[in-house]
Amino acid sequence: MAKKTSFFKKLTEIFSEDIGIDLGTANTLVCAKSQGILISEPSVVAMNLKTDEIFAIGRSAKEMLGKTPKHIEAIKPLKDGVIADYDMTEKMLKNFLQKVKKRKFFGSQRVIICVPAGVTHVEKRAVQEVVREAGAREALLIEEPMAAAIGAGLDIFRPDGYLIVDIGGGTSEIAVISLGGIVITSSLRLAGNKIDEAIINFVRKVHNVNIGEQTAEEIKIAVGSAMRLEEVKTMVVNGRSAITGLPCNFEISSREVEPVVGDICDQIVDEIKAILEQAPPEISADINKRGIVIAGGGALIPNIDKKFAKLLNLPVTISENPLNAVINGIYKVLENYEEYKDVLVTEIQEYN
Repeated sequence: MAKKTSFFKKLTEIFSEDIGIDLGTANTLVCAKSQGILISEPSVVAMNLKTDEIFAIGRSAKEMLGKTPKHIEAIKPLKDGVIADYDMTEKMLKNFLQKVKKRKFFGSQRVIICVPAGVTHVEKRAVQEVVREAGAREALLIEEPMAAAIGAGLDIFRPDGYLIVDIGGGTSEIAVISLGGIVITSSLRLAGNKIDEAIINFVRKVHNVNIGEQTAEEIKIAVGSAMRLEEVKTMVVNGRSAITGLPCNFEISSREVEPVVGDICDQIVDEIKAILEQAPPEISADINKRGIVIAGGGALIPNIDKKFAKLLNLPVTISENPLNAVINGIYKVLENYEEYKDVLVTEIQEYN
């Protein structure tokens, strides 16, 4: 019986592919060993409330935000980097994993999924359980700043101190890494989504116009910056007048948006300073030489590297392909599992 079990286990391993998931507040990315990134979709689910069935998931569901009839509800099941709606997150992951399995393989030997460094044991357990419910045999966790550091190409096992700042949709992950471990970390629930909220509030206060999350995100991408741009950018914004209640449009410039984005960046810098103040002197010396690496979607904000360098008086580097730094780090762990397995948070370590 043992030989038969061993045979089927080996057969499963041959026809299975290990999977990695970057379960983000804004976007979910899925990769498979030897396959690379297979899915990159917004973390949004649209439900038909009459039938209690999934109406849309991912990009098509995001397009429905703020536009659905009463019987359709489009929601973001993750908030500030953690699961806010367990059932919707499970449905979303099942959908994504089914798409992945259709490509080549019928089962997943293990799934590695990232979590913010600051989540509680209960939140970690919830992530593992939702991944198992979605079909995984084994759910292992990796802390987001560690995955970002690996994806950014840092040699995390060296006896050197590195400072990684991963600015995502729900959280900004700040960590000092040395010898394959996190020395100091902070998970700041202040990132891309907070910038969108700040833009919504600014537009309502200054222009007397109500706009939605998608429009705020468009403003951030089109004219947002961390510091003043040399060339002024403008865009026409459509919304609803807070005075008349009627549709209207107006022009907004980068000069207006820069202080809004800059204020969020200032708060992230304050948290980086707090982390640096806790760093051991030898690691501080390393960071002074090597500087800071920024990853995540927030790294794409124009002039964010210049702002951080000015306020911290340190060299600042934007990682290559910052938007995919976390999933690229997870993929590297999948490809070199024996080398990187000690950086994972296993169920045995966490709950026994």
